[in-house]
Amino acid sequence: MFSEKNRSVVDKEMGLVVRYLGQVGYEQTWHDMQRFTDERTGASADELWVLQHPPVYTLGKNGKPEHVLNPQSIPVINVDRGGQVTYHGPGQIVIYTLLDLNRLKIGVRELVTIIESAIVELLADYGIEANARRDAPGVYVDGAKIAALGLRVRRGCSFHGLAFNIDMDLDPFTRINPCGYEGLNVTQLKDFAQDMDIESVVDDLVRRLKKKLNYE
Repeated sequence: MFSEKNRSVVDKEMGLVVRYLGQVGYEQTWHDMQRFTDERTGASADELWVLQHPPVYTLGKNGKPEHVLNPQSIPVINVDRGGQVTYHGPGQIVIYTLLDLNRLKIGVRELVTIIESAIVELLADYGIEANARRDAPGVYVDGAKIAALGLRVRRGCSFHGLAFNIDMDLDPFTRINPCGYEGLNVTQLKDFAQDMDIESVVDDLVRRLKKKLNYE
């Protein structure tokens, strides 16, 4: 489990803020993202929020409730990102990308590609062959999903982001059709790299995202 400490790292030269928020509730974090996006100006620094959530299912704005099969005691929250239903829980890296896409001169499709390629390249360093799919955003290993993406763009600025399965209980995924796909298998980094260090994975992924976004 990566550190639950709450700290912020500011790259003053490049104008990017990386916030390590620990384990935080989904709903409050979602509303904080909305507020940040609504209140930001052209001078506001971009931010990456690195965190994990207690167990929760989230259903995208066009999501179909029938893909939530048997949530049991895990709450289901309807949210304003794209995509269908997914699960968040401890041991999963979540990075919310609060970016001014107009200022970065990239579109949402390019942002998706940046996120996917950062994860694919990270996995390659562990000897894991992974790929993205144009028809179903995310990252896959042998057809099993290891990372999910869901974004929202408002006034040219993105929020929500990625969820990367590292070392977690995967059983809650069996109670949904992950990302709206019946029978889609889900996997995690721990299944392929027993000796991985989650703190190092977090730092590596943040570094790769910063570089691909031209913040390094």
